[in-house]
Amino acid sequence: MSQLEFYTRFDQLSTLLQSFAYNLTKNTEDAKDLFQETAFRAMTNRDKFRPGTNLKAWLFTIMKNIFINNYRKKAKANTIMDSTDNLYYLNSGKQSIANGAESNIMMEELIQMISGLDDSIRIPFLMHYQGFKYQEIADHLDLPLGTVKSRIFFARKELKELIRGHYGSLELAQTAAAR
Repeated sequence: MSQLEFYTRFDQLSTLLQSFAYNLTKNTEDAKDLFQETAFRAMTNRDKFRPGTNLKAWLFTIMKNIFINNYRKKAKANTIMDSTDNLYYLNSGKQSIANGAESNIMMEELIQMISGLDDSIRIPFLMHYQGFKYQEIADHLDLPLGTVKSRIFFARKELKELIRGHYGSLELAQTAAAR
């Protein structure tokens, strides 16, 4: 296929390609960019097109692959990489919210509630509170990882019930903390 013949056939398919680009991007400017990138790649790789095959399918495949690659680049650019030791900030996003839990309940009462928990759930809970990772707790206590996670969950659940039982509701807990 000659260069002129290739350009002519490409020009005939350009309206379909532009429509397909808009279908993929749902944005006029992005569709124009995608079409332009497809045209550039098709022209520079014209020698890789085999005459007698479907030019329309070849061009649509090029466009779809460019779109997918651009989408993956954008998705990767929006991914938050966590480099902290305890992975606490993972997926916290651009905004972090201050936790005022210590101001909502008196620490001495909370420590009493924790000390009243059964040792089987209190020890893993305290280790997790002190910053140990689940796997580290499991290794230290010689327990399966799932058991450690369950025990920490049950400790939290029991503490919530104790707090509700002691204060009735969160509003009452806040009022008591303000005293």
